[in-house]
Amino acid sequence: MDSLVFIQKQLLPALLEGTSVTVKLILLSIPFGLLTGIIVAVGRVYGNKTISMICRLYVLFFKGCPLLLLLFMIYFGLPPLGISFSPIAASVLGFVLCNGAYSSEYIRGAIQSVKVGQITAAEALGMTRIQGVLYIILPQAFRRALPGVGNEIIYLIKYSSLAYMITCIELTGAGKIVAARYFRFTETFIVIGIIYLILVTIATKLLNFAERKLYYPGM
Repeated sequence: MDSLVFIQKQLLPALLEGTSVTVKLILLSIPFGLLTGIIVAVGRVYGNKTISMICRLYVLFFKGCPLLLLLFMIYFGLPPLGISFSPIAASVLGFVLCNGAYSSEYIRGAIQSVKVGQITAAEALGMTRIQGVLYIILPQAFRRALPGVGNEIIYLIKYSSLAYMITCIELTGAGKIVAARYFRFTETFIVIGIIYLILVTIATKLLNFAERKLYYPGM
């Protein structure tokens, strides 16, 4: 079978279907991972000793646990305990927990870079501590953390290929099935690499646009 015919007739339909699953995983994981990172970062900086310690242990565990092992624990390890997830749900949960741990470190550093006096000034103006964090500290911190958080989003796009290991047939999984069926590994993985490059390029452009929109002079 000619390579172009194989790519057009056999490979691309399967990869497009797998790409839709990959995009679904990414779009579900990014917002919840970011929200988790913000909550953990705020808990570490502004929480009491108990909350801060819990957040610290969360970061320590999920930064130290390999993502593939985490996916195995969620998908294969929890059912004996009576907790079961579909492949997509297990993948999203694993990505959110891992991404949230790494993103929280960028956000925590950004929060600590904002002058402490600003939260004191907010309280002096009658705002509660929570209001000061939400409306004064976090908007500034998020701007500063965006480049680092953006890197984690890029990593997440590439790490999404691990979902195949727990039977979630995304882009890489769909390609591997086709390659094994027709023994056309070279063409298959070249096209998969190109698709990932396109996804990463689109994400990079969107993140650069967001950075320009959120930038303000003197930051």
